[in-house]
Amino acid sequence: MSPLASYPYLEQARLFGIRLGLENIQAVLEDFGNPHLGYPVIHVAGTNGKGSVCAMLERIFRLHGFRSGLYTSPHLVDVRERIQVNGTPVPGRDLKQLLDTIEKREKRLKVSGRVSGALTYFEILTIAAFLYFSQKKVDLAVLEVGMGGRFDATNVVRPEVSVITTISYDHQQYLGSTLEKIAFEKAGIIKKNVPCVCGVRNPEALQVIRKKCREEGAPLVLAFGKGRRFIVKQEGCGEVFLYRTDCDSYEFRPSLPGRHQGENAAVAITVSEVLKESGWRLSREKIIQGLESTSWPGRLEIFSSFPVVVLDGCHNEAGAMAVNRFWKKNFIRPAILVFGVMKDKEIEKIARWLFPLASRVILTRPSLERAAGPLDIAARVTEYRGRYFLEDDVPSALKLALALSGGQEPVLVAGSLFLVGEARKFLQSQVRKG
Repeated sequence: MSPLASYPYLEQARLFGIRLGLENIQAVLEDFGNPHLGYPVIHVAGTNGKGSVCAMLERIFRLHGFRSGLYTSPHLVDVRERIQVNGTPVPGRDLKQLLDTIEKREKRLKVSGRVSGALTYFEILTIAAFLYFSQKKVDLAVLEVGMGGRFDATNVVRPEVSVITTISYDHQQYLGSTLEKIAFEKAGIIKKNVPCVCGVRNPEALQVIRKKCREEGAPLVLAFGKGRRFIVKQEGCGEVFLYRTDCDSYEFRPSLPGRHQGENAAVAITVSEVLKESGWRLSREKIIQGLESTSWPGRLEIFSSFPVVVLDGCHNEAGAMAVNRFWKKNFIRPAILVFGVMKDKEIEKIARWLFPLASRVILTRPSLERAAGPLDIAARVTEYRGRYFLEDDVPSALKLALALSGGQEPVLVAGSLFLVGEARKFLQSQVRKG
Protein backbone atom coordinates (compact mmCIF):
# COMPACT_ATOMS: atom_id res chain seq x y z
CA MET A 1 0.00 0.00 0.00
CA SER A 2 1.29 3.48 -0.81
CA PRO A 3 2.58 5.49 2.18
CA LEU A 4 0.24 8.24 0.99
CA ALA A 5 -2.86 6.02 1.04
CA SER A 6 -4.13 7.87 4.12
CA TYR A 7 -3.96 11.12 2.15
CA PRO A 8 -5.66 10.49 -1.24
CA TYR A 9 -5.52 14.20 -2.15
CA LEU A 10 -1.73 14.06 -1.92
CA GLU A 11 -1.55 10.72 -3.71
CA GLN A 12 -3.47 12.16 -6.64
CA ALA A 13 -1.38 15.34 -6.69
CA ARG A 14 1.83 13.34 -7.07
CA LEU A 15 0.60 12.21 -10.49
CA PHE A 16 0.80 15.79 -11.80
CA GLY A 17 4.59 15.92 -11.40
CA ILE A 18 6.64 19.11 -11.03
CA ARG A 19 5.48 22.54 -12.16
CA LEU A 20 7.59 25.58 -11.31
CA GLY A 21 5.77 28.87 -10.73
CA LEU A 22 4.18 30.94 -7.97
CA GLU A 23 0.82 32.07 -9.34
CA ASN A 24 -1.31 29.23 -7.94
CA ILE A 25 0.26 29.08 -4.50
CA GLN A 26 0.07 32.86 -4.14
CA ALA A 27 -3.64 32.81 -5.00
CA VAL A 28 -4.38 30.07 -2.44
CA LEU A 29 -2.32 31.69 0.32
CA GLU A 30 -3.96 35.04 -0.30
CA ASP A 31 -7.37 33.40 0.06
CA PHE A 32 -6.23 31.95 3.40
CA GLY A 33 -5.15 35.41 4.59
CA ASN A 34 -1.43 34.98 3.84
CA PRO A 35 -0.51 32.85 6.87
CA HIS A 36 3.14 32.69 5.73
CA LEU A 37 3.58 36.39 6.45
CA GLY A 38 2.58 36.05 10.10
CA TYR A 39 5.91 34.85 11.55
CA PRO A 40 9.63 35.35 10.85
CA VAL A 41 11.22 32.97 8.35
CA ILE A 42 14.72 31.73 7.52
CA HIS A 43 14.74 30.63 3.87
CA VAL A 44 17.43 28.12 2.85
CA ALA A 45 18.40 27.12 -0.70
CA GLY A 46 21.41 25.26 -2.12
CA THR A 47 22.38 22.13 -4.00
CA ASN A 48 23.71 20.23 -0.98
CA GLY A 49 23.60 20.95 2.74
CA LYS A 50 20.38 22.94 2.86
CA GLY A 51 18.47 20.29 4.83
CA SER A 52 21.30 19.88 7.34
CA VAL A 53 21.62 23.67 7.79
CA CYS A 54 17.85 23.89 8.33
CA ALA A 55 17.99 21.13 10.96
CA MET A 56 20.92 22.83 12.74
CA LEU A 57 19.19 26.22 12.79
CA GLU A 58 15.91 24.77 14.04
CA ARG A 59 17.77 23.01 16.85
CA ILE A 60 19.61 26.23 17.79
CA PHE A 61 16.36 28.20 17.96
CA ARG A 62 14.61 25.52 19.97
CA LEU A 63 17.43 25.44 22.53
CA HIS A 64 16.94 29.19 22.98
CA GLY A 65 13.31 28.61 23.91
CA PHE A 66 11.77 29.69 20.62
CA ARG A 67 8.75 27.80 19.30
CA SER A 68 10.20 26.73 15.97
CA GLY A 69 8.71 25.44 12.74
CA LEU A 70 10.69 23.33 10.28
CA TYR A 71 9.70 22.55 6.68
CA THR A 72 11.98 20.23 4.68
CA SER A 73 11.87 17.78 1.78
CA PRO A 74 11.85 15.02 0.85
CA HIS A 75 10.84 12.84 3.78
CA LEU A 76 12.48 9.50 4.50
CA VAL A 77 9.68 7.30 5.85
CA ASP A 78 6.58 9.38 6.66
CA VAL A 79 5.37 12.51 4.86
CA ARG A 80 4.65 14.07 8.27
CA GLU A 81 8.43 14.44 8.77
CA ARG A 82 8.37 17.39 6.38
CA ILE A 83 6.34 19.63 8.71
CA GLN A 84 7.53 19.90 12.31
CA VAL A 85 6.98 22.18 15.28
CA ASN A 86 9.51 22.03 18.11
CA GLY A 87 10.99 18.87 16.61
CA THR A 88 7.68 16.98 16.47
CA PRO A 89 6.14 16.00 13.10
CA VAL A 90 2.63 17.20 12.40
CA PRO A 91 0.14 14.62 13.76
CA GLY A 92 -1.61 12.58 11.06
CA ARG A 93 -5.04 13.82 12.12
CA ASP A 94 -3.92 17.45 11.86
CA LEU A 95 -2.35 16.89 8.45
CA LYS A 96 -5.54 15.24 7.20
CA GLN A 97 -7.61 18.23 8.35
CA LEU A 98 -5.19 20.64 6.68
CA LEU A 99 -5.29 18.71 3.42
CA ASP A 100 -9.10 18.54 3.45
CA THR A 101 -9.23 22.31 3.96
CA ILE A 102 -6.75 22.99 1.15
CA GLU A 103 -8.58 20.62 -1.24
CA LYS A 104 -11.90 22.42 -0.69
CA ARG A 105 -10.22 25.82 -1.13
CA GLU A 106 -8.50 24.69 -4.34
CA LYS A 107 -11.80 23.51 -5.84
CA ARG A 108 -13.49 26.82 -5.05
CA LEU A 109 -10.61 28.86 -6.46
CA LYS A 110 -10.60 26.79 -9.65
CA VAL A 111 -14.28 27.57 -10.21
CA SER A 112 -13.58 31.29 -9.79
CA GLY A 113 -10.60 31.08 -12.16
CA ARG A 114 -8.03 32.18 -9.57
CA VAL A 115 -6.25 28.80 -9.71
CA SER A 116 -5.45 27.16 -13.05
CA GLY A 117 -4.71 23.47 -13.38
CA ALA A 118 -4.06 21.46 -10.24
CA LEU A 119 -1.89 22.27 -7.23
CA THR A 120 1.24 20.13 -7.18
CA TYR A 121 2.23 17.76 -4.39
CA PHE A 122 4.90 20.19 -3.18
CA GLU A 123 2.60 23.22 -3.36
CA ILE A 124 -0.02 21.45 -1.25
CA LEU A 125 2.48 20.47 1.43
CA THR A 126 4.00 23.97 1.43
CA ILE A 127 0.57 25.53 2.01
CA ALA A 128 -0.13 22.94 4.74
CA ALA A 129 3.15 23.88 6.46
CA PHE A 130 2.37 27.60 6.35
CA LEU A 131 -1.10 27.03 7.78
CA TYR A 132 0.15 24.66 10.49
CA PHE A 133 2.89 27.06 11.62
CA SER A 134 0.28 29.82 11.82
CA GLN A 135 -2.09 27.64 13.85
CA LYS A 136 0.70 26.66 16.26
CA LYS A 137 1.85 30.29 16.61
CA VAL A 138 5.52 29.55 15.94
CA ASP A 139 8.08 32.20 16.86
CA LEU A 140 9.87 31.54 13.58
CA ALA A 141 10.00 28.96 10.78
CA VAL A 142 12.97 27.49 8.93
CA LEU A 143 12.09 26.63 5.33
CA GLU A 144 14.06 24.45 2.94
CA VAL A 145 13.65 25.21 -0.74
CA GLY A 146 12.39 22.19 -2.66
CA MET A 147 14.25 22.80 -5.93
CA GLY A 148 16.03 25.83 -7.33
CA GLY A 149 14.58 28.89 -5.66
CA ARG A 150 13.23 31.48 -8.07
CA PHE A 151 10.05 29.54 -8.92
CA ASP A 152 9.99 27.23 -5.90
CA ALA A 153 6.71 27.17 -3.98
CA THR A 154 8.46 28.37 -0.80
CA ASN A 155 9.60 31.56 -2.52
CA VAL A 156 6.53 33.53 -1.46
CA VAL A 157 8.00 34.52 1.92
CA ARG A 158 9.86 37.63 3.00
CA PRO A 159 12.57 36.14 5.21
CA GLU A 160 14.72 37.55 8.00
CA VAL A 161 17.70 35.95 6.24
CA SER A 162 18.09 34.22 2.87
CA VAL A 163 20.64 31.39 2.85
CA ILE A 164 22.41 29.71 -0.08
CA THR A 165 24.55 26.80 1.11
CA THR A 166 26.35 25.39 -1.94
CA ILE A 167 26.05 25.37 -5.73
CA SER A 168 26.82 22.24 -7.74
CA TYR A 169 25.20 20.22 -10.52
CA ASP A 170 21.73 18.77 -9.91
CA HIS A 171 18.28 19.01 -11.54
CA GLN A 172 19.88 20.43 -14.71
CA GLN A 173 16.73 19.72 -16.75
CA TYR A 174 14.93 22.34 -14.63
CA LEU A 175 17.70 24.67 -13.43
CA GLY A 176 20.13 24.80 -16.35
CA SER A 177 23.30 23.07 -17.48
CA THR A 178 25.90 25.45 -16.04
CA LEU A 179 26.77 26.49 -12.50
CA GLU A 180 25.97 30.09 -13.43
CA LYS A 181 22.43 29.16 -14.51
CA ILE A 182 21.89 27.02 -11.42
CA ALA A 183 23.17 29.87 -9.22
CA PHE A 184 20.78 32.28 -10.96
CA GLU A 185 17.80 30.09 -10.08
CA LYS A 186 18.89 29.66 -6.45
CA ALA A 187 19.67 33.37 -6.12
CA GLY A 188 16.00 33.96 -6.87
CA ILE A 189 15.29 33.68 -3.12
CA ILE A 190 17.31 36.85 -2.44
CA LYS A 191 14.94 39.65 -1.44
CA LYS A 192 15.27 43.41 -1.39
CA ASN A 193 17.30 44.64 1.63
CA VAL A 194 17.25 41.15 3.24
CA PRO A 195 20.68 39.80 4.29
CA CYS A 196 21.93 36.78 2.32
CA VAL A 197 24.26 34.29 4.01
CA CYS A 198 26.25 32.34 1.45
CA GLY A 199 28.43 29.26 1.80
CA VAL A 200 29.19 29.09 -1.93
CA ARG A 201 32.87 29.05 -2.91
CA ASN A 202 32.75 28.46 -6.67
CA PRO A 203 33.81 31.80 -8.27
CA GLU A 204 31.41 31.61 -11.23
CA ALA A 205 28.39 30.83 -9.05
CA LEU A 206 29.43 33.39 -6.45
CA GLN A 207 29.65 36.10 -9.09
CA VAL A 208 25.98 35.50 -9.98
CA ILE A 209 24.94 35.70 -6.31
CA ARG A 210 26.94 38.91 -5.77
CA LYS A 211 25.22 40.51 -8.76
CA LYS A 212 21.76 39.58 -7.48
CA CYS A 213 22.55 40.94 -4.01
CA ARG A 214 23.71 44.26 -5.53
CA GLU A 215 20.52 44.51 -7.58
CA GLU A 216 18.35 43.91 -4.52
CA GLY A 217 20.41 45.95 -2.07
CA ALA A 218 20.75 42.74 -0.01
CA PRO A 219 23.79 42.62 2.31
CA LEU A 220 25.90 39.59 1.34
CA VAL A 221 27.64 37.71 4.16
CA LEU A 222 30.11 35.06 2.96
CA ALA A 223 30.49 32.23 5.47
CA PHE A 224 33.99 31.54 4.11
CA GLY A 225 34.89 35.08 3.12
CA LYS A 226 37.39 37.63 4.37
CA GLY A 227 37.73 37.84 8.16
CA ARG A 228 36.48 34.28 8.69
CA ARG A 229 38.56 31.15 9.21
CA PHE A 230 37.39 27.55 9.07
CA ILE A 231 39.89 25.12 10.61
CA VAL A 232 39.70 21.33 10.84
CA LYS A 233 41.52 19.67 13.74
CA GLN A 234 41.97 15.94 14.21
CA GLU A 235 41.23 14.73 17.75
CA GLY A 236 41.29 11.00 18.40
CA CYS A 237 39.10 9.23 15.86
CA GLY A 238 37.10 12.31 14.92
CA GLU A 239 37.28 15.86 13.65
CA VAL A 240 36.85 19.03 15.66
CA PHE A 241 36.15 22.29 13.86
CA LEU A 242 37.21 25.80 14.75
CA TYR A 243 35.32 28.64 13.12
CA ARG A 244 36.49 32.19 13.72
CA THR A 245 34.48 35.23 12.69
CA ASP A 246 34.82 38.95 13.25
CA CYS A 247 32.50 38.56 16.25
CA ASP A 248 33.53 35.36 18.00
CA SER A 249 35.29 32.00 17.91
CA TYR A 250 33.48 28.66 17.91
CA GLU A 251 35.00 25.24 18.55
CA PHE A 252 32.60 22.36 17.98
CA ARG A 253 32.19 18.72 17.03
CA PRO A 254 28.92 18.44 15.07
CA SER A 255 26.65 15.51 15.81
CA LEU A 256 26.37 15.01 12.04
CA PRO A 257 29.55 13.36 10.72
CA GLY A 258 31.76 14.52 7.87
CA ARG A 259 33.83 17.59 7.04
CA HIS A 260 30.96 18.93 4.93
CA GLN A 261 28.79 19.03 8.06
CA GLY A 262 31.44 21.17 9.72
CA GLU A 263 31.09 23.54 6.79
CA ASN A 264 27.29 23.43 7.04
CA ALA A 265 27.67 24.28 10.73
CA ALA A 266 29.77 27.33 9.80
CA VAL A 267 26.90 28.52 7.59
CA ALA A 268 24.43 28.00 10.47
CA ILE A 269 26.72 29.98 12.81
CA THR A 270 26.89 32.82 10.27
CA VAL A 271 23.09 32.93 10.03
CA SER A 272 22.91 33.04 13.84
CA GLU A 273 25.33 35.97 13.98
CA VAL A 274 23.35 37.90 11.36
CA LEU A 275 20.21 37.38 13.44
CA LYS A 276 22.02 38.54 16.59
CA GLU A 277 22.94 41.75 14.81
CA SER A 278 19.25 42.36 14.05
CA GLY A 279 18.20 41.88 17.68
CA TRP A 280 17.69 38.14 18.18
CA ARG A 281 19.10 37.00 21.51
CA LEU A 282 21.27 34.01 20.71
CA SER A 283 24.16 32.80 22.85
CA ARG A 284 27.42 31.31 21.63
CA GLU A 285 27.08 28.39 24.06
CA LYS A 286 23.63 27.38 22.82
CA ILE A 287 24.64 27.81 19.20
CA ILE A 288 27.44 25.29 19.76
CA GLN A 289 25.11 23.02 21.76
CA GLY A 290 22.67 23.08 18.86
CA LEU A 291 25.34 22.05 16.36
CA GLU A 292 26.45 19.21 18.62
CA SER A 293 22.95 17.82 19.21
CA THR A 294 21.25 18.10 15.80
CA SER A 295 19.56 14.95 14.52
CA TRP A 296 19.17 14.57 10.75
CA PRO A 297 18.67 10.93 9.69
CA GLY A 298 19.89 9.57 6.38
CA ARG A 299 22.92 11.83 6.07
CA LEU A 300 26.01 9.71 6.78
CA GLU A 301 23.87 8.12 9.46
CA ILE A 302 25.49 5.18 11.22
CA PHE A 303 22.32 3.17 11.65
CA SER A 304 23.94 0.23 13.41
CA SER A 305 27.36 -0.87 14.56
CA PHE A 306 26.99 -4.68 14.19
CA PRO A 307 27.17 -4.97 11.35
CA VAL A 308 28.11 -1.41 10.52
CA VAL A 309 25.35 0.05 8.34
CA VAL A 310 25.77 3.59 7.02
CA LEU A 311 22.95 5.44 5.22
CA ASP A 312 23.40 8.49 3.01
CA GLY A 313 21.17 10.18 0.46
CA CYS A 314 23.99 11.43 -1.78
CA HIS A 315 21.85 12.00 -4.85
CA ASN A 316 24.42 13.98 -6.86
CA GLU A 317 28.16 14.03 -7.55
CA ALA A 318 29.04 16.50 -4.80
CA GLY A 319 27.22 14.38 -2.23
CA ALA A 320 28.95 11.22 -3.47
CA MET A 321 32.33 12.95 -3.14
CA ALA A 322 31.54 13.75 0.51
CA VAL A 323 30.66 10.09 1.17
CA ASN A 324 33.89 8.97 -0.52
CA ARG A 325 35.95 11.32 1.67
CA PHE A 326 34.14 10.20 4.83
CA TRP A 327 34.49 6.48 4.06
CA LYS A 328 38.20 6.64 3.27
CA LYS A 329 38.84 8.56 6.48
CA ASN A 330 36.81 6.32 8.79
CA PHE A 331 36.82 2.77 7.36
CA ILE A 332 39.63 0.41 6.45
CA ARG A 333 37.50 -2.31 4.86
CA PRO A 334 35.61 -1.86 1.58
CA ALA A 335 31.85 -1.66 1.75
CA ILE A 336 29.05 -3.80 0.49
CA LEU A 337 27.25 -1.04 -1.39
CA VAL A 338 23.48 -0.92 -1.87
CA PHE A 339 22.84 1.64 -4.59
CA GLY A 340 19.74 3.11 -6.21
CA VAL A 341 18.93 6.48 -7.82
CA MET A 342 16.42 8.28 -9.99
CA LYS A 343 16.63 7.99 -13.79
CA ASP A 344 17.36 11.68 -14.28
CA LYS A 345 20.49 11.70 -12.11
CA GLU A 346 24.07 11.68 -13.41
CA ILE A 347 24.51 8.05 -12.47
CA GLU A 348 27.98 7.67 -13.95
CA LYS A 349 29.36 10.62 -11.98
CA ILE A 350 27.81 9.46 -8.70
CA ALA A 351 29.09 5.91 -9.27
CA ARG A 352 32.60 7.19 -9.92
CA TRP A 353 32.89 8.16 -6.24
CA LEU A 354 30.84 5.40 -4.62
CA PHE A 355 31.59 2.19 -6.48
CA PRO A 356 35.37 2.15 -5.81
CA LEU A 357 34.55 2.03 -2.08
CA ALA A 358 32.86 -1.37 -2.49
CA SER A 359 33.93 -4.98 -2.79
CA ARG A 360 30.44 -5.82 -4.06
CA VAL A 361 27.64 -3.60 -5.38
CA ILE A 362 23.94 -4.41 -5.05
CA LEU A 363 21.90 -2.42 -7.57
CA THR A 364 18.27 -1.92 -6.63
CA ARG A 365 15.30 0.33 -7.21
CA PRO A 366 13.24 2.44 -4.79
CA SER A 367 9.50 2.01 -5.34
CA LEU A 368 9.00 5.14 -7.44
CA GLU A 369 8.08 5.42 -11.11
CA ARG A 370 11.07 7.66 -11.87
CA ALA A 371 13.64 5.39 -10.20
CA ALA A 372 16.25 3.76 -12.41
CA GLY A 373 16.03 -0.03 -12.60
CA PRO A 374 19.04 -2.21 -11.64
CA LEU A 375 19.60 -3.21 -15.28
CA ASP A 376 19.48 0.43 -16.37
CA ILE A 377 22.18 1.33 -13.86
CA ALA A 378 24.33 -1.66 -14.83
CA ALA A 379 24.10 -0.65 -18.50
CA ARG A 380 25.27 2.90 -17.71
CA VAL A 381 28.15 1.89 -15.41
CA THR A 382 29.84 -1.10 -17.03
CA GLU A 383 33.32 -1.06 -15.53
CA TYR A 384 32.21 -2.69 -12.25
CA ARG A 385 30.01 -5.33 -13.89
CA GLY A 386 31.80 -8.26 -12.25
CA ARG A 387 30.88 -6.97 -8.80
CA TYR A 388 27.14 -6.45 -9.38
CA PHE A 389 24.16 -8.14 -7.82
CA LEU A 390 20.72 -7.05 -9.07
CA GLU A 391 17.73 -6.87 -6.74
CA ASP A 392 14.32 -5.57 -7.78
CA ASP A 393 13.38 -3.98 -4.45
CA VAL A 394 15.09 -2.39 -1.47
CA PRO A 395 14.18 -4.99 1.20
CA SER A 396 15.62 -7.77 -0.97
CA ALA A 397 18.77 -5.74 -1.53
CA LEU A 398 19.19 -5.15 2.22
CA LYS A 399 18.66 -8.82 3.03
CA LEU A 400 21.35 -9.79 0.54
CA ALA A 401 23.74 -7.11 1.82
CA LEU A 402 23.37 -8.25 5.42
CA ALA A 403 23.84 -11.88 4.40
CA LEU A 404 27.00 -11.05 2.44
CA SER A 405 28.29 -8.97 5.34
CA GLY A 406 28.01 -11.81 7.81
CA GLY A 407 28.34 -9.21 10.54
CA GLN A 408 31.90 -8.48 9.39
CA GLU A 409 31.90 -6.24 6.33
CA PRO A 410 30.36 -2.76 6.58
CA VAL A 411 27.23 -2.01 4.54
CA LEU A 412 26.83 1.34 2.79
CA VAL A 413 23.36 2.30 1.53
CA ALA A 414 23.82 5.32 -0.71
CA GLY A 415 22.11 7.16 -3.56
CA SER A 416 18.59 8.52 -3.57
CA LEU A 417 17.01 9.74 -0.34
CA PHE A 418 14.03 7.60 -1.35
CA LEU A 419 16.35 4.57 -1.30
CA VAL A 420 17.59 5.59 2.15
CA GLY A 421 14.03 6.08 3.41
CA GLU A 422 12.94 2.62 2.29
CA ALA A 423 16.13 1.08 3.68
CA ARG A 424 15.61 2.81 7.01
CA LYS A 425 12.03 1.57 7.22
CA PHE A 426 13.13 -2.01 6.51
CA LEU A 427 16.02 -1.87 8.99
CA GLN A 428 13.77 -0.46 11.71
CA SER A 429 11.31 -3.33 11.13
CA GLN A 430 14.15 -5.82 11.54
CA VAL A 431 15.20 -4.20 14.82
CA ARG A 432 11.62 -4.48 16.12
CA LYS A 433 11.49 -8.15 15.12
CA GLY A 434 14.83 -8.83 16.82
